[in-house]
Amino acid sequence: MMNKHLIVIGAGLAGLSAALQAVEEDFHVTLISAMPSERAQSVMAEGGINAALDSQDSVMEHYADTMKAGCDLADPNAVLRMTQAAPELVRSLSRMGAQFNTRGRGEPDLRYFGGQKKKRTAFAKSDTGKQIMTALIDAARRDEARGMIKRFNHHVFETLLLKDGVCHGCVIRDSYSGERLTLFGDGLIVATGGIHGLFGNTTGSLVNTGEVSAALFGLGVPMANLEMIQYHPTTVEIGGKKMLISEAARGEGGRLFTIRDHKRWYFMEEKYPELGNLMPRDITAREIWHISQESPVYLDMTDIPKDVIERKLAGLITDCLTYLRQDIRVEPILVSPGIHYFMGGIDVDARHRTAVKYLYAAGECCAQYHGANRLGGNSLLGAIYGGNVAARTACAEARAADVPFASARESAGFSPDEAGLIETPHEMEEIHAILRGALGVVRDEKRMADGLDQLASFGGPRALLGRAAIMSAMARQESRGAHYREDYPARDDAFLKKTIAVYDGQTIRIHFESLPERRNPS
Repeated sequence: MMNKHLIVIGAGLAGLSAALQAVEEDFHVTLISAMPSERAQSVMAEGGINAALDSQDSVMEHYADTMKAGCDLADPNAVLRMTQAAPELVRSLSRMGAQFNTRGRGEPDLRYFGGQKKKRTAFAKSDTGKQIMTALIDAARRDEARGMIKRFNHHVFETLLLKDGVCHGCVIRDSYSGERLTLFGDGLIVATGGIHGLFGNTTGSLVNTGEVSAALFGLGVPMANLEMIQYHPTTVEIGGKKMLISEAARGEGGRLFTIRDHKRWYFMEEKYPELGNLMPRDITAREIWHISQESPVYLDMTDIPKDVIERKLAGLITDCLTYLRQDIRVEPILVSPGIHYFMGGIDVDARHRTAVKYLYAAGECCAQYHGANRLGGNSLLGAIYGGNVAARTACAEARAADVPFASARESAGFSPDEAGLIETPHEMEEIHAILRGALGVVRDEKRMADGLDQLASFGGPRALLGRAAIMSAMARQESRGAHYREDYPARDDAFLKKTIAVYDGQTIRIHFESLPERRNPS
């Protein structure tokens, strides 16, 4: 009997995790990415990965912190399973070769992160993503060497092979030669990261164009919570792009301040004495945004002990010296909020299934674990765990499917459409500015309506997805997590539902769906 075959689009943490899990289940994998894994956005992750590894912590506290930070807008059953899996997941990464900072007896050292009262974030200085990606890349190369993973670098997704609401594969294009390839599979997992390319000037990789999510939306795949866009509180401008100043800096003792009455005002410590500079990101970003309207905000790391900052934040020291020409050990740096993470995306259930049969999604491209605001330290966890779950689901459903193997479908008569209208670089610059203006840290009806009107003159799939994001934000007439409206400043639990955006080929429609109730663990 032939091996079953999965297609994975994206070779960052979620994609590699999915590919490795599928191989464990004796599936062959085709791994497709625009760039090698070494250039995936996952490599850029700095701060760490959450898991309840300390004896003073617990899975249920991690669960509670995640749900609270997300303003209860995530599937509680999916979140609980993720936090339960987290400790063993981090230990398995260590066994695979990820080099975390350690404490006694080789256990990962832990640091505080925003929204958490316990030290829960395992880290590798300020290069955690690079360490974990290195371990997963090495594991994937072993599977490539024995023929279980076939990798297509410098290939881009064009469209799905759809028939009667079922996904049979996809069409990809070689970005060097322009050659189009038709690929058939027993399941397809999308792991293409967040939609940074719709907004530009984010902390994310320029490779994360958002084109795959936009293409799927144009094909009718529903999107959830597109209005939930996380602005990281502390970023700096470098050449038309945002550079992240990791939350780890505040976890190790960095302090936010502005100048008021000719002296330093540590506003987060005064306003939020319990967590201070480690309040959840949505709250900290709004505080900095409001204060920045009148005076600059700085992050001061000069009081962090020399051995701590050089052992735990060495990468951040180097980045600031290289790109800012500033030494964070001796002077504060100017910071402001910047778009960092997308909690919303492709709508999936707790098993990472989309509305299309045999199509799955994992990582930042989908809406799953983070609700209205991602808890710091949960992005790497959500990507790795989500890729694992998506692969397990895809493998189980492929085995149970009463359909021919992939090779038998090659004569099924698919005729994928030619690539549609694509936005020009100049148009994308205009779309970036419109979306950043409409969906900023603070929003209101007029700014969003103006943005929607301006986008009406643009064609192309990313403009369409941008319109859906604004319409989702307009429909949510409350403030919750990363979505803050000056005209509806209060949280309203009539909106304790996820927004769903669907395109039927003619019209974008927005509706709300109730969240699952938490089930008792079986």
